[in-house]
Amino acid sequence: MSTLKIHNTDTAPEESKALLEKSQKAFGMIPNLHGVLAESPGTLEAYQMLHEVFQNSSFNNEELTVVWQTINVEHECHYCVPAHTGIANMMKVDPAITEALRNQTKMPNEKLQTLHETTLSIVRNRGNVSKAELEAFYAAGFTKRQLLEIILGISQKVISNYSNHIAETPVDEAFKKFEWKPENSVS
Repeated sequence: MSTLKIHNTDTAPEESKALLEKSQKAFGMIPNLHGVLAESPGTLEAYQMLHEVFQNSSFNNEELTVVWQTINVEHECHYCVPAHTGIANMMKVDPAITEALRNQTKMPNEKLQTLHETTLSIVRNRGNVSKAELEAFYAAGFTKRQLLEIILGISQKVISNYSNHIAETPVDEAFKKFEWKPENSVS
């Protein structure tokens, strides 16, 4: 059972109500994650802002998906992996990419594989990546701007992944068909 409440516009703190209405308008529903984050208006606002800024970064839809799902899978987020699978489908991302990410197998091309490996290294090593990793990232055609945009994506995903772990946020009905469990999950 969740330790945090999933708010709606009736139960949320006053400062979160307009933010939840924004979610309703954007998604046609209030995602359970947003309902959880509504407990802290500043956290919900920061998450929405980071999502919008990252989505408008220099990455294309495939690259956004690689960054998001690499982090979600590494953090073993039971909520975000299915949600971003559904989002990737809506963004017309090749299902081979989402399946490779979900199953932790090789990306369908070297450029996406390099993005995946760089993102994973930044997450696992808390930003301490080697010169060789950075050179490989740039050699694959990515930029310094995009290196920093990975960190932006990580910032967004830390809010959602960590909150979902604490809240045990139930997967939204719209994404249940994409449910996912970590490879070594015993539950």
